[in-house]
Amino acid sequence: MNSSLRRVFLASLLRRRLATALSLLAIALGVALGLAVQLIHGAALDEFGRGVRLLAGKADLQVVGPREGFDEGIYPLLARRAEVAEASPVLEIEARLPGRDDSLRILGVDLFRLMRVQPALMPLADREAAGEVGGNEGGDEARGARDAEPSRTGGDGRLAALQPNNLFLSADARAVLTQRYRSASGELQPPAISDGYLLAQSGLRSLRLRVAGQLPGASGRIAVMDIAGAQQHFERLGTLSRIDLRLADGVALSTARLALEALLPPGVSLRVPEAAASEVGTLSRAYRVNLTMLAAIALLTGGFLVFSTQLLSVARRRREFALLRALGLERRELMRGLLAEGAIVGAVGGAVGVALGYALAGGAFRFVGGDLGAGFFRGLSPTLAFDPALSLAYLFLGVGAGVAGTWIPAREAARVPPARALRAGEGERAGLPQARARGRTAVLLLALAGLACLLPPLSGIPVGGYGAVALILAAAVLALPALARAVLPLLAHSRSALWRLAHARLSATPAQAVVAGAGVIASVALAVSMAIMVSSFRVSVDDWLEQVLPADLYVRASSSSASGYLDPEALAAIAAVDGVASVDTTRLVNLRLSDAEPLFSVLARPAQGNWGLPLVAGSMRVPEDATLPPIWVSEAAADRHRLAPGRHFELPLGGRLQRFIVVGIWRDYARQYGAALIEKADYVALTGDTRVNDAALRVTPGVEPATVAEALRQRFGAEHITIALPGEIRALSLQIFDRTFLITYLMEAVAVLIGLFGIATTFAALATTRQGEFGMLRHLGLTRAEIGRLIAFEGALTAGLGVLAGTLAGGAIAWVLIEVINRQSFHWSMDLAVPWLVLGVFASSLVALAALVARLAGRHAMQRSAVLAVKADW
Repeated sequence: MNSSLRRVFLASLLRRRLATALSLLAIALGVALGLAVQLIHGAALDEFGRGVRLLAGKADLQVVGPREGFDEGIYPLLARRAEVAEASPVLEIEARLPGRDDSLRILGVDLFRLMRVQPALMPLADREAAGEVGGNEGGDEARGARDAEPSRTGGDGRLAALQPNNLFLSADARAVLTQRYRSASGELQPPAISDGYLLAQSGLRSLRLRVAGQLPGASGRIAVMDIAGAQQHFERLGTLSRIDLRLADGVALSTARLALEALLPPGVSLRVPEAAASEVGTLSRAYRVNLTMLAAIALLTGGFLVFSTQLLSVARRRREFALLRALGLERRELMRGLLAEGAIVGAVGGAVGVALGYALAGGAFRFVGGDLGAGFFRGLSPTLAFDPALSLAYLFLGVGAGVAGTWIPAREAARVPPARALRAGEGERAGLPQARARGRTAVLLLALAGLACLLPPLSGIPVGGYGAVALILAAAVLALPALARAVLPLLAHSRSALWRLAHARLSATPAQAVVAGAGVIASVALAVSMAIMVSSFRVSVDDWLEQVLPADLYVRASSSSASGYLDPEALAAIAAVDGVASVDTTRLVNLRLSDAEPLFSVLARPAQGNWGLPLVAGSMRVPEDATLPPIWVSEAAADRHRLAPGRHFELPLGGRLQRFIVVGIWRDYARQYGAALIEKADYVALTGDTRVNDAALRVTPGVEPATVAEALRQRFGAEHITIALPGEIRALSLQIFDRTFLITYLMEAVAVLIGLFGIATTFAALATTRQGEFGMLRHLGLTRAEIGRLIAFEGALTAGLGVLAGTLAGGAIAWVLIEVINRQSFHWSMDLAVPWLVLGVFASSLVALAALVARLAGRHAMQRSAVLAVKADW
């Protein structure tokens, strides 16, 4: 194509500034949302991976077990193996900080092994700490003169790390813990470090650990102390969290794994250090993929907008193309020129989207965090970095959306005979292509969508479900002309002449509904389906919380992973408080069933008591002929391990595999990768562990729960326990739920906005091609205001058809989301709850907005003189 022709097609884009700008913006928004999701998740994973590599150091393999740790007796067996050059034991403590809602990750390490395996974790003592270890030469004045500068040399500094009360902090941890902490409720909580000491919690007591130095090679919020001191202070004697292994020279990884795995007890695995990052990526993958699919639908809606814009542009420029064809332009060149227009729109929109995506990712890191509100990467501070490959990929997606949206209009333009298109008024009379009824094709696509729903997930991703969503959207767009022919006759009866004119116009040209409504269908289907799914999920979560929180008060020392706990003495003291009628307890542990999947949660508590259990299958009654301990498994556990009532299930407890019989299956929205409940008495008998995470209290009738809560705070200290009413837990849980779906709501709003862009561009272009028609109506007595109302009626009818088709498609997609995508991604069931009022208000508002947008878009064409508007027909 020569430069003159390139200027012709480029000038066309510049003439259609509004339509081009809206198309650019639509593609840019779709690209930006998708890229931002990938950037945020990738940066969070990279940051987590860096932390894993830092902690692993030179380790080739890691021995890992349940979160609560495993018997340290395995350490000497591994350390003496010929395959192992160095073995470094680690005890990891998630230390609760009294009076604060955050925690500190403390690593208990063997200083003499640390340098050979994890040198980045080597502590560096302050001169003050080193001086105290080595003696008090020179007195207090000399020690004060040395201040707190670090000492990199001398045995005294190294010996400071062996003191059981000394703690060494990374710079990130020190910066956070010396400041006041703002809780989720906005309350300012005191600094964790005061006068050189850190307050940490073990059980229900506070520990004063001296901040004796720093970790110059570490990043993130971590601390290091001597492993013996950590075991002693946090009452974890004889327990390790992991063992980092550096293999001997010449030993292959596969050979070492084969030899060492045979030594490990059940529930303890051997894996490469990078597996931890892969595990977190697996946990967050379903959430990330779902957000990416939402962004893809927004980009698809942008493609529909390009389609409608280019199709109407082609209709307006028929005579221009015919003249070029008559002057010798070949069909292939015409098609290439139009495709180049779409590529330019896509490229510029993609470039803007890439820049906007980085801006959105930066804003998310600042205001939402690297987990996008879902909690997978809580506590991390990822750094946004430019990813050229990912940016280029999304730029090409933008170009692809522009070219795909232009393909059909370009093909139609190339097929029009020049002689026909050069006739006067042909562009206006042709206007839009014929809309063929494709009912059979739509039915076939729906059938294929049903078959796609039967496909199993691929690597945990519901590919069939996402394919079904795309097929349903395509079927809805293809069925729109048939839907228009079926619905429009029902709307023909009206006394308003303007309504009858708008109705007749749309009935005569149903393709107008396709062109303007395609983007509306996609955006409405997305909004409706997500509204139904989120409403169903929220109602189900609310009902679930009501069932699992039947007690009057709930007491805990810390989360299940942190260092606070309730021991038998504390439970006896709780039961002795005036007003407490009964106390039921829960112990939550996280087991490692294999090295190929995330941790599995086990709850030990009385099956009958203050805690509810929302069963979906089976019974709470244990069969009389059962010879094995009973177990109730969650839906996720049943799906992932193919369990059903009556089947056997093995768990690694107490250092060996224990067999249980499945009695029931229950709904659990808290643990994505499965959970099981066993009787507390069975758990204590198998493990000897008498610690408790949570206590559920029933108060004596007539006693206010708030009075009992205050008595408990006075007894144990408000900084050591957390007490909540069921209503408070429900409110906080639903608040977290809404925050998790905040990004989803934003993506829905963007898709709907793009759909409105489609209405605007369609009616702006249609109004321009129909100037002769409007001029004739002006000659027949209609005013500009009445023609404006006519365009508004047409916009409302067109949007109404799109909303109707989108709502029907959205209902079908909602079923796919609930029954296929959600079940295969998260293994959760939910009860259908359609928000009829919300959907009704949304549909009405969208139709009204579409009427307003159409009226504003056609304002320019209405302002033209009535005489000049019909001049082309003289």
